[in-house]
This record gives sequence, C-alpha cells and structure tokens, in this order.
Amino acid sequence: MEQRRISGKNHWYHETQSTARRAHALPLVPEAATVNDPFLLDLTLPDDLLTDIDSIVIPARKLYALLFPQRVAVNRLRTFSAYDRLSTALTAAQVFGVQRLCNHYAARLAPLPGPDSSRESNYRLAQITQYARQLAASPSVIDARARQQLEEVGLSLYDLVIINQIIGFIAFQARIVAMLQALLGHPVRFIPGMDMQQEADADRFSRAETMWQAGIDAVELRIASAPQMESLARWQPLPELRLLAPVLAHEHLILNELGAIADQVAQQRPDVQLAALAALYTARINGSEHCFAEQLRRRKDGAQRELVLREGGRELQRVFASNAQESALIQAVQLLTCAPDRFSPLSFSLLTEQDLSRRAVVSLLAECALCAWLNRLKIALGQTV
Repeated sequence: MEQRRISGKNHWYHETQSTARRAHALPLVPEAATVNDPFLLDLTLPDDLLTDIDSIVIPARKLYALLFPQRVAVNRLRTFSAYDRLSTALTAAQVFGVQRLCNHYAARLAPLPGPDSSRESNYRLAQITQYARQLAASPSVIDARARQQLEEVGLSLYDLVIINQIIGFIAFQARIVAMLQALLGHPVRFIPGMDMQQEADADRFSRAETMWQAGIDAVELRIASAPQMESLARWQPLPELRLLAPVLAHEHLILNELGAIADQVAQQRPDVQLAALAALYTARINGSEHCFAEQLRRRKDGAQRELVLREGGRELQRVFASNAQESALIQAVQLLTCAPDRFSPLSFSLLTEQDLSRRAVVSLLAECALCAWLNRLKIALGQTV
C-alpha cells in the first residue's frame, strides 16, 4: 500500500489513497474556502423570501461553525479531527454532486495535513470514507454492523454523533443550495455518469407498526450537564426530534441548532398535507421506516395510496396523477432527494405552475431537505424494530 502523508489535494475529488507530492497542492477553486456565507456559499437570497430563508440559514451558519471550526482539539473521547470532519464533508458533497459544495469543502480540506501513513490510520480513514459515502448515497444500507466497524477503528460515542451530524448536515445543505440555485435560474452543472440514488427496497415498508430503538447510548439523565438537560427539555417535545434528542444531546450545541432549523421548517409549512407528503416520500426513498410510518399516520391516505406509497416505483406517479400539486411535488422530491445536482429551474417551475407560490415551494422543498438529514440520523443512530 502506498505510504501517504500529504498536505492537500489538487482537485475536489477526494480518495483515501493519493499520490504524494513535494509541493503544496492547491484546490481547484482556492477562493471557495473563504466565502462570506459558508452555508449558502454566497448565493444571493431573493428579497421576498429573505425572512423565511434567513430563519433557517442563521442557525445553519452557526451549526457550520460548530462542525467545521478552524481548529479542533482531539482527545480520547473526541477523536474526530478537523481533517476527519472536512474529508467526511467532502465525501458526502461528492456523492450529492452539487459543485458549489464540492469546491468549498475541497478548498477547506486542501491545506490540512493528512493523517500519518500507518496501516491503522489508513484503515481508519478508509472506514470513515466508506461509511460517509454509503450513508450519503444509499442510507438504507447502513446498519448496526456499519456502526460497529466505526467503533472498531476507534470512533467514540461522541465521534459517532459528529460523523452522522456532518453527513446529515451536508445532505441538508446540498438540497437547500440546489433548490435556491434552481429558484435563481442557475443552469444545472452535474458530472455525467454519476449514479443517482435509488429508492430503498419495498420490503422495508411492509410492516404497519414500527418502533425506533437507539443504537448508541443516550445521555444519562443522572449525570447529564445542565446545558444538556436544557437542550433536551427544549427540543425533545419537537415531534421530529422526540426520539433522536436523547442521543444527539451528547453534542448539545449541535442539537440546539438542528432543533432551531427543524422548528423553523415546521412553522413555515404552507400546507400540512403537502408537507407530510414531501416528508413521507423522502423517507420512502431513503429507507427510513420509522420516519415513513410517522408521516403516514399524519397523512391518513386511503388504502390504495398507502399501498402504492409502501411499494414506491413508477406506479406511485400514476396513482397520484389526479392531483396536479401532489404529482408535481412527488416529481420534485424524487429529483431533489435522488440527484440534487440535477435539480434545475424547470424542476422548480413545475411546482410554481401548480398554483403554489415561490414561498410555498421553498418551504416544501426545505421540508424535503430537512428529512434528508433526519432520515439519515434515524437510520445511522438506531434501528426500527
């Protein structure tokens, strides 16, 4: 195996192994590391949507600062370094294919020294990279064994929370940026030949009743800190975080910002039934059985629609074709979930043509983006029983 200790990468496609260089490598777009807005990556917000989008973007910017600080102190409980964080973010960004994100995280990663070239370090990085790629591209393949493999290479309970929050955050960011680029009329730029995410297998959704069980230890209330208890008290009542909050509270500052985002998305829902459909179909694609079951209870669809939602596939479009808004929303959610890099101005306009305002469309697609995050957390940090 090639020995490896280098300062950076000269392109944004990151691999675990790479050729050593004597000279410092520069990222493809070095200025992408110094954007004024690290979440929207210097996209200009439309004036008529500024308030709604800003209420989501402000906590997202704070969360970015928590996940990707300039310096990260590591210890035996928190081993996930700045390099680990940014390489994980870049791996996820590559899967989603939104070039603005790829440029940014590659530029942030490039100057950082990589881990040493020992067999253990190489294996640890390979496992982290494989996990990040799988959770980003095919969330439903992640299971208890995947968590165990991360623990076997030295990731702690706190590291497991951080890596999954990073991948979920990048999933959310990629879809918000893709949606806003489409709203602003930016042309689609994607890499030909890259695979689209496929719908999860229908067998996962055959059960009528499901329960979610955490796969890692929750915060122990008897020894939890005052800030952790405050975070739990504030965000556990939120339906989206009811089960996740006790696990995510290990990193309570991150939970606080995720909670603020989820709360704002919930407040901006233009139509509860349409929002539930966006969340329902996103969970169906990603393979989050418990998220799917919760949204199905909110929708209360008829037996035929419930069956076709469980089955997924092309039949779903035919059954929902009688409702133009729902049909257009299903198409938009499918593309934004499976291939955010291909979400175009045409994709956005298909919704506005169905008597939905731009504000309503942004809110519904923000619901889809948030579910991309929450679905991955539910899948990665526990299991449905």
